[in-house]
Amino acid sequence: MTTKRSFQSAKDVMTRDVVFIDGMTTAKEAVEIMKKEKAEALIVKKRHPQDAYGIVMVHDFIKGVIIPDKTSEEVNVFEIMTKPVISVPASMDVRYVANLLLKIGVRIAPVEENGEYVGMVSLSDLILDNLLF
Repeated sequence: MTTKRSFQSAKDVMTRDVVFIDGMTTAKEAVEIMKKEKAEALIVKKRHPQDAYGIVMVHDFIKGVIIPDKTSEEVNVFEIMTKPVISVPASMDVRYVANLLLKIGVRIAPVEENGEYVGMVSLSDLILDNLLF
């Protein structure tokens, strides 16, 4: 017997914490913030209203600091971040969230509602924090 899965949106499984940082923050400071806030990713603030948000994740530190053999104090977040950040609508079905994240090759994205970031959703959230899984 097959049962139909209940609808779940990105908002239903997201974490509510969104941590913003400045692009001039050093990689070392950013990692310290990630540890303190228990954040998988940080949103990099816009420099001006027409700018786009950026995002910095663990793999950015590996690609931009560890592999090129730089120190975390000499690298600024703007040098290693991904920009523009791709966000998902709060009302998007988790099936489409998962498909989008896998297709673009990221593990986490901000959730947007009414033009603001209201949370973060990760591939882990879709499985580990999903009460219906």
